[in-house]
Amino acid sequence: MIRIWGIPLIRLLDISFSLIGLVALFPLGIMISLMLRLTGEGEVFYLQERLGKNGRPFQLIKFATMLKVSPSIGSLEITVQNDPRVLPVGGFLRKTKLNEIPQLINIFIGDMSFVGPRPQTRTNFDFFPPETQATIASLRPGLTGIGSIVFRDEEWIVENSEKTYEACYREDIGPHKGELERWYKTHQGIVTYLSIVFVTLWVVLRPRSMIFRRIWPSLPPLPLSLRRPSKK
Repeated sequence: MIRIWGIPLIRLLDISFSLIGLVALFPLGIMISLMLRLTGEGEVFYLQERLGKNGRPFQLIKFATMLKVSPSIGSLEITVQNDPRVLPVGGFLRKTKLNEIPQLINIFIGDMSFVGPRPQTRTNFDFFPPETQATIASLRPGLTGIGSIVFRDEEWIVENSEKTYEACYREDIGPHKGELERWYKTHQGIVTYLSIVFVTLWVVLRPRSMIFRRIWPSLPPLPLSLRRPSKK
């Protein structure tokens, strides 16, 4: 692992990118905060306990996009398409991923990295097989990652599955996410880090793009049952 002044290069990139992002997006953050304050329930930030590296819990920071009672109603910790718990402004923030901006703070202080498995709640973490749990716990969670890119249709998959939410995660999504995170752990490095950041930006602008298959041809293939039908 490359180090500068004794600090891993990827950690230095996390600190630099998150600081630049916080400064550059500060005016946008103020605007979003005002919108949230004046609409919905008036809450600006949402803090939720997630599991970090080695299973250490931390407080994930997001802009508030859902009703405060959301964790106790509906599909609990799983958000589905057209979820009635999502606030009007929240829908836009979730679709554009702007609700994730406050996580730059989590990255800056070291709870997260820009790249890694998405930080899990204890409930969702328990959905994964033991080998997948071990892989996820060995990595610093990320704002984006290979699982986030491949499963950007996750809400659609859950909504259209004939199984219960828990069964869909435990039997379908969880095992394949495990394969993806094991692939990421094997290919960790500065090239993978930068390419995941690039592909994330690309698929945000072009959501239906499958560019990641061309960039990482060795990725485990997504089972047909989890693929969203292509538009004709």
